[in-house]
Amino acid sequence: MKKTILTGIRPTGNLHLGHYFGACQNWLKLQNDYNFFLEIADVQALTDNFDNPEKVRKNVKELTIDILSTGINPKNVHLFIQSKIPEIAELTVFYSNLVTMARLYRNPTVKTEIAQKKAIFGNEGESVTYGFVGYPVSQAADITTFQGELIPVGEDQLPLIEQCREIVRKFNRIYGETLKEPEALLSPTPRIKGLDGNEKMGKSLGNAIYLADSEETITKKVMNAKTDTKKIKKDDPANPDVCMVYYYHKLVKNENIETVCKECKGGNRGCVQCKKELIQKLNEFLVPIREKRAYYLEHPEEVKRILDEGTIAAKEKAQETMKTVRNSMNINYEEL
Repeated sequence: MKKTILTGIRPTGNLHLGHYFGACQNWLKLQNDYNFFLEIADVQALTDNFDNPEKVRKNVKELTIDILSTGINPKNVHLFIQSKIPEIAELTVFYSNLVTMARLYRNPTVKTEIAQKKAIFGNEGESVTYGFVGYPVSQAADITTFQGELIPVGEDQLPLIEQCREIVRKFNRIYGETLKEPEALLSPTPRIKGLDGNEKMGKSLGNAIYLADSEETITKKVMNAKTDTKKIKKDDPANPDVCMVYYYHKLVKNENIETVCKECKGGNRGCVQCKKELIQKLNEFLVPIREKRAYYLEHPEEVKRILDEGTIAAKEKAQETMKTVRNSMNINYEEL
């Protein structure tokens, strides 16, 4: 039997190239060989968007279209909406009794995100909610509701997988062998840098290229991309290794990359020329994605059907798991 993969993404905005190279490309390689569940994690998105639910709702459809535009095949991948599977919330409640607050605060991923909130919001960053601190418990429920065996993640997500494994071990120790202990499946691609040179590409940083961006938008963004600050004149030699334009040339596999590098180092390539070439290559790269995206935008009924069918498959698996969980916990009252 095929092993089960569970992965998810929060509907807080459109997919950008960081998502595509860091996650989607890997999903495309895996989708034919596994029992694949892909969750639109709207409940987790509400942990820091609880006061703006309309944003989350709007982005569910947008994100689904973006995912389908990358080439994800709904015949092979069960795309579903998290909030439509109440078994996840039920299992989250059960797990909350197995994890201390101290353990949650020690989670490196949680600590990092709380620090980021403090940096952005100052003292208001101290006012993190229980839902925000406790989302590793919810994520553990996501994984185990579907008995996920392999979880595609980046290195920054490894502490969350380890916390899930701890929860599974504790549950099985108390209630008997019930749940599968998941394994992380590391992305082969490191985190993608932003146009400004930041180690992370993100909406809040304003340094991302989105799959939904138009040619005009990409032109404006690339023309402002960070280059070697020591290059003053057009014919000054430069260091391509500190230039985001060169970085993106490599990312989209420009067949002229050796020439780009040689001319940059030799002072035979101006930054404007280099940026214009990158704009062309990026737009060529995005053509098939744009075509698929346009199709799904014109066929919203198909997007709904895909989500409905994926949710039905997810619901069946979730109910099967929860029946086993309730039996193990001795809270199945069908025969009271």
